[in-house]
Amino acid sequence: MTRHFLRDDDLAPAEQAAVLDLAEQMKKDRFGWHPLAGPRAVAVLFDKQSLRTRVSFTVGIAELGGLPLVIDTQTTHFGRGEAIEDVARVLSRQVAAVAWRTYGQDRIEALAAVSAVPVINALTDEFHPCQVLADLQTIRARYGSLAGRVLTFLGDGASNMSQSYLLGGTTAGMRVRIGAPETLGPDPAVVAAATRIAGQTGGGVEICTDPATACEQADVIATDVWASMGQEAMQAERRVVLESYRLDGAKLALAKPGCLVLHCLPAHRGEEISADVIDGPNSVVWEQAENRLHAQKALLTWLLEQS
Repeated sequence: MTRHFLRDDDLAPAEQAAVLDLAEQMKKDRFGWHPLAGPRAVAVLFDKQSLRTRVSFTVGIAELGGLPLVIDTQTTHFGRGEAIEDVARVLSRQVAAVAWRTYGQDRIEALAAVSAVPVINALTDEFHPCQVLADLQTIRARYGSLAGRVLTFLGDGASNMSQSYLLGGTTAGMRVRIGAPETLGPDPAVVAAATRIAGQTGGGVEICTDPATACEQADVIATDVWASMGQEAMQAERRVVLESYRLDGAKLALAKPGCLVLHCLPAHRGEEISADVIDGPNSVVWEQAENRLHAQKALLTWLLEQS
C-alpha cells in the first residue's frame, strides 16, 4: 500500500517517533542514506512561493542520492487547469515520490487518491506537517523527550501551523495550547481529532483566548506571521485583532525558565514576535529551519520503505 503524508495524523505515534529517530540519525550522518540512488527523481511542485521548503527538499533529495525535480506549476499545463488526477498519473510513472506546496487540502488529497507513489504535503492552507516534524525534532533535541511537554501556539488559531501543532503535538503526547482570538480559532474538526489522539497518547488540547494564560508554564512557545500567503489584504485588520498576541519578553517571562521559542519563518519582527525574543537566547528558530532538511529526508526515506 502506498503511504502518503497529507496531514500530521497520517503518522501513528510509533510511526512519528520512528521518523524522528531516523531524522536524528540523519542529522549526525548527512550522507549515510541513499534510498534514491540511481538517481531516482522526486517531483517537488510549487503553487506558492518558498525558500525553506524549496531549499530543504532540493538539498535533501540530492543527499539521499536522488534527482530533485523542482517545478513551478505556473510554468506547466497544471497552471492552465490540467486535471490534478491526470498530473498524478503522469508523475507516478516517472518519479519515486511527489511533494506539493499548494492551496486547499482538497487539492493534495485529490493527487494522493490517484498517485501510485508517496505524496507529501509541503504546505496547504490547512496544514504544514513537514514543518511540525522539524519542530518536534528541534524540541526533542533540547528536552530529550516530547511527551507531557506544554507547547503553546500564539496567534492565528485557524492557521495551518496551529492546526498542525494540534495534530502533530498530540501525536507526540504533548499538551498543546492554542492562544488565539475567538474569531480565529482552529477548525472544530481538527480540535476533535487532536482531542481523540490526546486521549490515546496522554497529551492534551486547550484553546485559550487569553494570551497570558496560554503562555503560563509553557515549555515551548511558537508563533507565525499573522497573515499567511494569500491573506495579504487582511494584514491591517490582523494587526488590530492579534496585537495582544505578539510574542514578546513579557509573555516569554510567563513560561518556564529556558522555554524554547519557535517561528517557522519568514518573521516580521515587531509584529507577531519582538526582535529581542526571536534573536534572544531562548530562540531555536535557526536550528528549527535546518531541521526541515533532516526531518523531510527521514520522512521521505520512511515513506519509500513503507510503500
